[in-house]
Amino acid sequence: MKKVLILGGGFAGLETAISLAKKNFDVTVVSNRDYFYVYPISIWIPTRESSFENVSVPLSDISKRWGFNLIIDDVTSIQSQKNSVILQNQTLSYDILVVAMGSGKMKHDGIENTLSICGEPKMSLEIRDELDKLIEKGSGKIAFGFGGNPKDKAGVRGGPGFELLFNVHNLLKKKKIRENFDLTFFAPMSVPGARMGEKSVDTMKMMFDRYNIKNRYGKKIKSFLPKTVTFEDNSTLEADLIMFIPANAGHKVLESSDLPLSESGFIKINDFCEVEDRDNIYAIGDIASIQGPDWKAKQGHIAEVMARNTAHNIISEESNEGIKKGYQEHLNILCVMDTGDGAAFVYRDNKKAFMIPMPFIGHTLKKLWGMYAKARKLGKFPRIPGM
Repeated sequence: MKKVLILGGGFAGLETAISLAKKNFDVTVVSNRDYFYVYPISIWIPTRESSFENVSVPLSDISKRWGFNLIIDDVTSIQSQKNSVILQNQTLSYDILVVAMGSGKMKHDGIENTLSICGEPKMSLEIRDELDKLIEKGSGKIAFGFGGNPKDKAGVRGGPGFELLFNVHNLLKKKKIRENFDLTFFAPMSVPGARMGEKSVDTMKMMFDRYNIKNRYGKKIKSFLPKTVTFEDNSTLEADLIMFIPANAGHKVLESSDLPLSESGFIKINDFCEVEDRDNIYAIGDIASIQGPDWKAKQGHIAEVMARNTAHNIISEESNEGIKKGYQEHLNILCVMDTGDGAAFVYRDNKKAFMIPMPFIGHTLKKLWGMYAKARKLGKFPRIPGM
């Protein structure tokens, strides 16, 4: 059996590893951290509704359950012409390579003056601590925002920004100090969230009005200073705490690798997740340059679809079946946007787009999904079709 090397221990990498390990492939996963981090439920760490430990699953537990090899190390370069990957502490060879390391982030001047719920996992604890200080003070100004990548619009991470905003609003409301805080959402787009569909945008606007959330839209971000966002026209937004999610950009490891890249720095793939001009390499999830409608977005469930298809295609190739599966027919936007006391179910594909409010029950459903996501990775619960 050929050796399959998978770079990345997130949704995409683990889904591929589990799918191949079930078929007794010789699989090795390389991750730069020793735990699987469930980003979609990390929004509750800053509000203390969940803990860092509850959002993480040790990768060693997952690898033992499914029987794949695990290496904790940093990838420094991919040398596809030599079928090798250079890590910080060793060099690995492979027969088949699956690249699933996620993406880099757009670089903004002064980004160190912001905190991101989609950044390094430990940053969620920094957000929690800074929020605690403001709550203890009893008043303040908080700015939430996300950026865009003009060269790759699929890499915007808007949903977690909205969710964190609504959860903080709900927390302050529970503590009966909401009226003492100014909450402002900012983004360079004139209509943030437009990819969700027109009706969803209208619903979001009503929610902002109802919750007394201000907005600053349509101006590119020039820089971040301590407690200040500066826009292209030199106007500013003052805040005691700035939470900002940069758009995805090409992974830094790709700069020293020999894989074909798009203009925006993502790996070029076809519909079957095969890397362009490479017979034995696949790229999935945020690191790949995905094709599709203008509203397409890189989400965890799409990464898992790409992972399962990639595993299928590898198995099919090895068994000479010749039947491949593509990801593009599965492209959609799907999320349960949590608000802390409820949620909204958001869906969009080529035929329809809608947002359905789910007061009370929606929050519980997202909690249950988080439990399901962890249990499934540990093999304690079967995959629910469509999830």
